[in-house]
Amino acid sequence: MRGTLGSLLAALAALAATAPRGEVRVADDDALRAALRAAQPGTTIVIAAGTYRGGITVEGLAGTAREPIVIRGADARQPPLFEGGGNAFHLRDVAWIELADLAVRGATGNGLNIDDGGTSETPTRHVTLRRLVITDIGSNGNQDAVKLSGVDDFLIEECTLERWGGGGSGIDMVGCHRGAIESCTFRHRGDAAANGVQTKGGTAEIAIRGCRFEAAGSRAVNLGGSTGLEFFRPPLAQPPHAEARDIVVEHCSFRGAAAPIAFVGVDGAIVRFNTIWMPQRWAIRILQETTAEGFVPCRNGRFERNLVVFRSDAWASGGVNIGGGTEPQSFTFAENWWYCSDTPAQSRPTLPTAEKAGVYGKEPRWIDAEAGDLRQRPDSPAKGHGADPQRAAAAIEAVKKERARSVAAEAKAIPGAKRR
Repeated sequence: MRGTLGSLLAALAALAATAPRGEVRVADDDALRAALRAAQPGTTIVIAAGTYRGGITVEGLAGTAREPIVIRGADARQPPLFEGGGNAFHLRDVAWIELADLAVRGATGNGLNIDDGGTSETPTRHVTLRRLVITDIGSNGNQDAVKLSGVDDFLIEECTLERWGGGGSGIDMVGCHRGAIESCTFRHRGDAAANGVQTKGGTAEIAIRGCRFEAAGSRAVNLGGSTGLEFFRPPLAQPPHAEARDIVVEHCSFRGAAAPIAFVGVDGAIVRFNTIWMPQRWAIRILQETTAEGFVPCRNGRFERNLVVFRSDAWASGGVNIGGGTEPQSFTFAENWWYCSDTPAQSRPTLPTAEKAGVYGKEPRWIDAEAGDLRQRPDSPAKGHGADPQRAAAAIEAVKKERARSVAAEAKAIPGAKRR
């Protein structure tokens, strides 16, 4: 009898050590870490409200297209808070993982650090970050709210990122591909040598859509950047090379920043349907920071149907800063609306190429721009230019449907496959 009972208890213990497909509820640090170690495709770890230790590292965790692994707060209104640690979460070499309804504060390194584990031939794939609040990360150095290295096919949506490192990024990407950042809010200090979003190190096919940038560093969006050659993903082979390719910024609003948009060593980027309110120096910078052999000059940028409002005493070089080693003549400008609020007659910017059908010196009419509401009034003559919430929502919904079809196709094509 004792032997039978002992065998039963051992079997139950072994069963408990493996998280089931379904919900696992946790309410303390030890239970959370145990659930993460045991998680398998289809596991949802539900974390109770409260404060938890940062410094969680997860390696090799993989769900599937059909059965992702979800780590989420039990109550989106009271998200569990992960405080401190070098990185609150470090996800290495993972696939089909979702983090949702969590808060992160006070990590000394990066808030979230997600990477390919140093194996660039097998990138981390299909990571979703949803409704996260990440605040007060690092100090005055290169610390990021979210750091992505070698991450493909990712989605970051409805997240709020505030006060990351003085030289870091809200979201920093190195060698990431086919990702989307949607409906997120970035708040920092406009005078900081930082940026809201940075795409560099071979990053390509990224959409930044429907986001709000409030004093999100000196360059709110850095399209490209400067990366050590050994960190490019995939590794550099035959030229031509570029820090970034095929980046889209659309339906976003920007308040403050020395330059809301910086094209930096990027080969092909579209910036369209954005509202830029009161930049501190320029609307746009065109720069080249990586000058190694085989790298193309910054080129092929498109700036279209944006709404730019500025003051003459915070407007240098006609609103566009052009650095050496670039190809400004390859940039195109079309149907943008420019308005100098204190001197409307000085609304025309100094662009490197002639603009097609630009509008200059006509007041857009806001609901309450000074209070932060950058929506246009119903009688605004600038309708069709800049960020519009309804247009942004429609664009995001269309992309969501396409994304769902893609995931369903992958689930059907390789059912049960864990990776790549």
